[in-house]
Amino acid sequence: MKKTLLIIAVISVVLVTSAVVWAFSPKKNLKPSEYNIGTTYELAIKDKKPIIALFYADWCTYCMRFMPKYKIIADVYKNKYNLVMIDAENPKYATLVKDYSIEGFPTMYIIDPNIDNRISLSNNIYDDLGKLRIEFDRYLRIRSMIK
Repeated sequence: MKKTLLIIAVISVVLVTSAVVWAFSPKKNLKPSEYNIGTTYELAIKDKKPIIALFYADWCTYCMRFMPKYKIIADVYKNKYNLVMIDAENPKYATLVKDYSIEGFPTMYIIDPNIDNRISLSNNIYDDLGKLRIEFDRYLRIRSMIK
């Protein structure tokens, strides 16, 4: 009887632990649009804060792989930047995609509507959060000198 209860208890612990780990583990292979990060381009461009804009396509495997990093960036910089995700294949953004000369995915820009500035970030640094943070912090320092 004690042995049966012990086995049931162990199985219960394993099942509960598995359920918790599954529920809170990062989801893989989500499409970028499933992340729902930030605000819309239309709202962000009217604000005084600079924007970190990510142009993406849902089918793009590089975009899918980059999204967990973009989520971290959003969490770190949400008070200093407006975060925007732009589906480059959405017809409503066709003019914007053309205006920013988007040819590959993901493509990230720092856009500052306050001083009419835009900076394309090299995709060579997308895999390195440290280098991305250096660029975002550098822009904020330069922006503070311009005001």
